[in-house]
Amino acid sequence: MIVTIDGVAASGKSSVAARVAQELGLPYVSSGLLYRGVARLALREGANPDDEGALLDLLRRRPLTLRPLAEGNEVWCGDEDLTHELHTAEVDAAVSRVALHPGLRAWVNDRLRALPQPFVAEGRDMGTAVFPQAAAKFYLTASPRVRAARRVQERSQDLDEVEAALRERDRRDALQSRPAEDAVMIDTSDLSLDEVVGRVLGTVRA
Repeated sequence: MIVTIDGVAASGKSSVAARVAQELGLPYVSSGLLYRGVARLALREGANPDDEGALLDLLRRRPLTLRPLAEGNEVWCGDEDLTHELHTAEVDAAVSRVALHPGLRAWVNDRLRALPQPFVAEGRDMGTAVFPQAAAKFYLTASPRVRAARRVQERSQDLDEVEAALRERDRRDALQSRPAEDAVMIDTSDLSLDEVVGRVLGTVRA
């Protein structure tokens, strides 16, 4: 069994997926962390996030591994844990550029498909490109202002700047962020985490 939870940036995908997986007794898989790992590695190594060939060459030399642990996902480069470096404004700005490359997306998707099932997978195109056979699919959205306010609570940044960055991220992500035709759409703008998790679990269990 695979449950997919897709959606726009800062819509609550990771928090919802982690809680749903916990309630179902399944691992949860954060595809976005692999893209963030590539972005972080590119920034550290001086590789151009817009150069697909350079990124793929970097990954051949410095392969990344996603570890979907019960307490949260981790991204490792060899014996180094990069997880704590993946949620910064710098990575935010680079990750959507990285994710536009078809070859890079294929690299990520191959690693996700190799993970042992069952699990709850969250990202942008889990229910469309990666796991179209998933038993239950969801797509989360929320207004840019609400999403910006949520992100500001996690990091000390200016609200208007974060909202502008999210709108630009939405524009870049639009190609791979469309919902699956059979996905259940949930607008999380006025819902608590418990309410969103409850809706997902109710649908899955039904």
